[in-house]
Amino acid sequence: MAPNMRHHDAMNLTPYVDSLRQEFLAAAEAAGEETLQIAERLVPALDSAVRLTLLHALSTAADEISRELAPGSVEVRLRGLDPGFAVTRPSPDAGYAPVDDGGAEQLIGDGDGTTARINFRPPEHLKERIEEAAGREGLSVNAWLVRAVAATLSSGAKRDERKAPSGTRQWNGWVR
Repeated sequence: MAPNMRHHDAMNLTPYVDSLRQEFLAAAEAAGEETLQIAERLVPALDSAVRLTLLHALSTAADEISRELAPGSVEVRLRGLDPGFAVTRPSPDAGYAPVDDGGAEQLIGDGDGTTARINFRPPEHLKERIEEAAGREGLSVNAWLVRAVAATLSSGAKRDERKAPSGTRQWNGWVR
């Protein structure tokens, strides 16, 4: 485990599932005996669906939190039937600039929690190095790439957009 990663104890979903079951049965009971009998037959089938829905909600929340923590991240990890969380904090010596300064909200997202998809096709040797770096830091490749891009953009990298005179070679790229 990376020194900047912390695992949290698994979260027991059973109390939440039980609470929803009780609320569902109470609502069915209010509708009458026949409805209660039907609800009692449906409750066991709802257990898995409720757990999956809660896991989806927790995963979505972890993604949103990760966008706010970048270059850090939060991941949901399943332990048996219950989720746990792995929080990765950026290491101070990793060379990443904090993303909460100077307009980082524009770098990470537009503030409303939306994300965008980019089709990124690095050469195989670079892909392997990205996967190794992400693994060393306990991050998904996507979280590592978001963190690396955010850190690069927040560190003041500027795009050189000067036009070369006509008839000469033109160079485009990133400069610091």
